[in-house]
Amino acid sequence: MFPSQFEYHRAASIKDALDLLKQFGDDAKLLSGGHSLIPMMKLRLAQPAHLIDVTKIAELRAISESHGKIVIGAAATHDTVANSDLVRAKLGLLAEAAAAIGDVQVRNRGTIGGSLTHADPAADYPATALALEAEIKLDRDGGSRAVKAADFFLDLMTTAIQPGELLTQVAFAPIPSGTGYAYLKYPHPASGFAIVGVAAIAALDRSGKFANLRVGVTGLGPKAFRATAVEAALAGKAADAATIAAAASKTADGVDALGDIHASSEYRSELARVYARRAIQAAVARAKA
Repeated sequence: MFPSQFEYHRAASIKDALDLLKQFGDDAKLLSGGHSLIPMMKLRLAQPAHLIDVTKIAELRAISESHGKIVIGAAATHDTVANSDLVRAKLGLLAEAAAAIGDVQVRNRGTIGGSLTHADPAADYPATALALEAEIKLDRDGGSRAVKAADFFLDLMTTAIQPGELLTQVAFAPIPSGTGYAYLKYPHPASGFAIVGVAAIAALDRSGKFANLRVGVTGLGPKAFRATAVEAALAGKAADAATIAAAASKTADGVDALGDIHASSEYRSELARVYARRAIQAAVARAKA
């Protein structure tokens, strides 16, 4: 199918994009990588009268270190994130997740901001953003605000972004030295989306017990989430296989697991438990290395 008629606008700056958003209001959609929006437009599930392209705004493509945080512009592509020396050195979990997204064509066009904004329940970035406790900057005409990843994902393809706001950057604290991490997923064989994906960050004390653990899960429910029950079960506990397995069995507790032609809710729940165990064990192995 073909999309309905629309006008195309290329924003030259963040201010320009915000002015266009203010001018066209609900009739406008922001265009970044376009991997989600364009198919929706072709199916006429989305019919914006105006498309505002933000991909040529240099500020939105930059990756830098500022005030102790790694700051990634919203229009940075997955390939840029995966291959950034700064990200690989200080945010290895994010680099590995970016490298696992889709295929080479998707990684060279899709963007971190577009993925987070779309909030597909099977996307890879949300789990890592939660595990890394990312801070998401939203600009609007007259100001900006920062939203923690934990407060950003609200429901199925629904985020905390308000009308007139533009996601401009995502800030991450570097992963501390000696901390292990892993992102593992069971991918859809065609799209590469996570039927279930788990991001884990683990730090151990001198006795080999968990000093810190954060676990983000994607693909299981209508939105990505922190597996707080798993984290609580392992707080201060020995990082041995049996203890990790027992805690990982709580991964799907209280979650309304999705079911579809690719995986039933029961199968997804079991995948979540298995991949949580594997991801935590892999993070622990790195922390000990």
